[in-house]
Amino acid sequence: MMNEYLQISFLGAAGTVTGSKYLIEALGKKIMVDCGLFQGLKKLRQLNWEYLPVKAATIDAVLLTHAHLDHTGYLPRLVKNGFRGKIYGTGPTLDVAEIILRDSAKIQEEEATRANEKAYSRHHPAQPLYDLKDVDRTLVRFEEIQSDQWITLDPQIKVRFQYVGHILGATFIELDLAGKRLVFSGDVGRQQDALLFKPKQPENADILFLESTYGNRLHPTEDPQQFLLETIEQTFREGGTLIIPSFAVERTQTLMYLLWQLRKKGQMPDMPVFMDSPMGANVLEVFHRSRSWHKLSEEECDEMCKYIHTVKEFRETWEVIDRKGPKIIIAGSGMVSGGRVLTYLTQYVDKPETCILLVGYQAEGTRGRQLLEGTHELKIYGKYYPVKARIKSLHGLSGHADQRELINWLSNIRDRPEKVFLVHGEPQAADALRVKLKDELGWECEIPELHVIRIYGLPHTVSKEDS
Repeated sequence: MMNEYLQISFLGAAGTVTGSKYLIEALGKKIMVDCGLFQGLKKLRQLNWEYLPVKAATIDAVLLTHAHLDHTGYLPRLVKNGFRGKIYGTGPTLDVAEIILRDSAKIQEEEATRANEKAYSRHHPAQPLYDLKDVDRTLVRFEEIQSDQWITLDPQIKVRFQYVGHILGATFIELDLAGKRLVFSGDVGRQQDALLFKPKQPENADILFLESTYGNRLHPTEDPQQFLLETIEQTFREGGTLIIPSFAVERTQTLMYLLWQLRKKGQMPDMPVFMDSPMGANVLEVFHRSRSWHKLSEEECDEMCKYIHTVKEFRETWEVIDRKGPKIIIAGSGMVSGGRVLTYLTQYVDKPETCILLVGYQAEGTRGRQLLEGTHELKIYGKYYPVKARIKSLHGLSGHADQRELINWLSNIRDRPEKVFLVHGEPQAADALRVKLKDELGWECEIPELHVIRIYGLPHTVSKEDS
């Protein structure tokens, strides 16, 4: 007779890259793994405003693989809707999540104010999804977990967080429910990374949740530093401005490191470098406090930061814009979905001597994706701007494992998982990885749809599956 079930609900990052949320119900507990915002296409962003098919107040805990907005950005909304449990993550993850959530709330408040002032929203009045007060109510629920240690959440429930690269503090999560092992990959990092160590690998998994962001491709073998240098030299010759929209966590720090290395080698043209991302500046402070999570020494961090001018106040953004001559600007956000990079684009995107260098994954529906696909205009703050700038893309700096690296990450798993779910990927990427895993490992994988439910028996019970 069945006495206990495990129920899995896919509330995000199912059939898409963003909005990671997986609800696990078992042994009288409800545990959410990741709690991210949907980004990109309007139909996805609108999901952020819909109520989840579970009452927030009934969720006991949230486990965070890492701090990126598509894994943490829904937390204040969850708290606003009644969640009162604990939010677990590594120290750097919680530190960076605080920075990201405050920035997200501030941007939403500012955009709602701007929309109301200029009347370009169809909502009257426009409201933020959450505000800074909601973030404050969220932060008090944070609880740090040490990596590599099994933590008991309940007599029959334990959890372990293990280093996975990707960004500072990122982990994969092992959740043990009465002997059934669930493994959540989070976002798997690269085997070779300028700043981070190689990912640790799982050894056992009964049910595996595997990201598939780059499941259909291999990263180019080009030298990212050389590509960056060639782009800088061309922009310098043309007397233009190089704008690099960048993710504030990890990508900005990697770019700073590469530029600093070029300068140390004496290869850089005489161009000032500005890092205009308050969030990126705050993350640098976390880098200084989290030495065991990355490769840089304290001295290297200090020297790198001295070389690049950090823009602190918004008025300085306009001073940078007014500055004549070639220059390099690193500004958030990485998908050109918000932040100070938008201010720069309103001034520079229509100039042919401008170069915009995209250095990370561009989700469907974002301005970054539009630029990548050759759009002739961008809509920013309700106004259209012609795109005359050169658009270039540097794939070698991706923080996500490619198809081969994902398969390598699985190589230490001793026995075939009974179930593999491919998540956090666009349909083509997830399906290509599904075929590859079947051909190379003999694993049957499922690509779940949003809000699908799967039910299994726990050990010593009869199994059942239902959609």
